[in-house]
Amino acid sequence: MQKRLAAEALGTFWLVFGGCGSAVLAAAFPELGIGFYGVALAFGLTVLTMAYAVGGISGGHFNPAVTVGLTVAGKSDANALVPYIIAQLVGAVLAATTLYIVASGKAGVDLGGFAANGYGEHSPGGYSMVSGFVIETVLTAFFLIIILGSIHGRVPKGFAPIAIGLGLTLIHLISIPVTNTSVNPARSTSQALFAGGWAIGQLWMFWVAPILGAVIGAVIWKAVGEND
Repeated sequence: MQKRLAAEALGTFWLVFGGCGSAVLAAAFPELGIGFYGVALAFGLTVLTMAYAVGGISGGHFNPAVTVGLTVAGKSDANALVPYIIAQLVGAVLAATTLYIVASGKAGVDLGGFAANGYGEHSPGGYSMVSGFVIETVLTAFFLIIILGSIHGRVPKGFAPIAIGLGLTLIHLISIPVTNTSVNPARSTSQALFAGGWAIGQLWMFWVAPILGAVIGAVIWKAVGEND
């Protein structure tokens, strides 16, 4: 179990550091050319690379909502649920701490919202709480369906990380303007701790909606795809 938890912490660290780091360090400078599309791709690449690197050890969840969804679908040990979530939070917070140290090393830098998730006036596109809740729920549900489908026995082995990474990239392309994209409570929590204030106040939604979506996705998969 210790190796599995270490793998989850390591993978979640990379997801937060790579994904949020691309937003905080690179996307803030238009001359670097990474922009909106680069951030979306960075999140997908973090999951793809770490799923190959340590997915064989822990299953490569890197996300409390994914762990909940896989548990509901019967693909993850229920006894590992809480330890996995704790490990993911530890990895995410360590990544955010490291990112903050790096980002604050530039004189006069304005870290703004520190890539935190938000709705209303803190939504990149000014979208409401309802819009944010719906999109986080729907996209996490589809993320679970992608995960469960790609690891199914009828799918050629070894390709799941590619589908999952591309799925997460697409999710970010859709929802960065709405909530800055969470679908991952650990990612949201780690950034909110440093953004503080409003980000902490809105954090509830980025736990409730992704977990609800993950459960919905697991139920849909069990009904539609599991026995095919």
